[in-house]
Amino acid sequence: MKMKKITLPALFSTFFAFVSLFAGGALADQPKPWQMGFQDPASPVMEKLVNLHDYLLVMCVVVCVFVLLLLTYVCIRFRASKNPIPSKTTHNALIEVIWTVIPILILVAIVIPSWKLINYMDKTDKADVTLKAIGYQWYWGYEYMDGPGKGIHFESLMKLEHPDKGQESLQLQKGEPRNLEVDNQVVLPIESNIRVLTTAADVIHSWSIPAFGVKLDAVPGKVNETWVRITKVGDYYGQCSQLCGSRHAFMPIHIHAVSKEDYAKWVEKKDKELNIKPEAVAADGKKTEENKTK
Repeated sequence: MKMKKITLPALFSTFFAFVSLFAGGALADQPKPWQMGFQDPASPVMEKLVNLHDYLLVMCVVVCVFVLLLLTYVCIRFRASKNPIPSKTTHNALIEVIWTVIPILILVAIVIPSWKLINYMDKTDKADVTLKAIGYQWYWGYEYMDGPGKGIHFESLMKLEHPDKGQESLQLQKGEPRNLEVDNQVVLPIESNIRVLTTAADVIHSWSIPAFGVKLDAVPGKVNETWVRITKVGDYYGQCSQLCGSRHAFMPIHIHAVSKEDYAKWVEKKDKELNIKPEAVAADGKKTEENKTK
């Protein structure tokens, strides 16, 4: 029976499939004990980040294996017992060109996809919803600046296992993740381009949602911008990722992603709670004359 030839790509595919058997169970939209891989991607940006990571990992493995084989060959081929009179060669033009050109090509192969991804992550020109996240010591404030939900604003504090008297609304309920659940969740629609703006009122914070591939600093006196397009309904958790004081570890973020229909219902409910009068909008998306005069 003729044996099938094993190729290098097939070997790598087998290796990563084997690793995924152990790491796959830990992937989730929130951190898990002993998690070794990324959370499940829930946005195009995170999908591209994972793909770039896997591409670079393969490249690193290839380089490391090549260097290991080369060192092994040199150690065996040029060992003292086989070369009692060592070579006095000081220059080899061909080898010097090779070890200069190959690293340059490797760096170019890293820079090009990285640069494309950085530009892709920057911002969106057509946003359906604009969310502003404001960092405080130590909680988040949110304002819906544009699109459906404009005018909605609230503060989001971490729920506690043992809240103080008068903070019953912050009581952590059974089944809710400790140090990740909040009293007011950020509700966002799926399959919509969402512009995210961040700033801070006191010190530097960082708004980070791993499943979205978003990590954006919130700097006092400055507004930073990024975007996200959520692909799956669900609950996604993050935390402040910039050391901002004694309670830095207790600034969680909870994004509740819903369908566009459910988002419209939530907006209507919040508008009633906050007594926000929705703007009248014509079929072409422009404000009507009645609202322009108000």
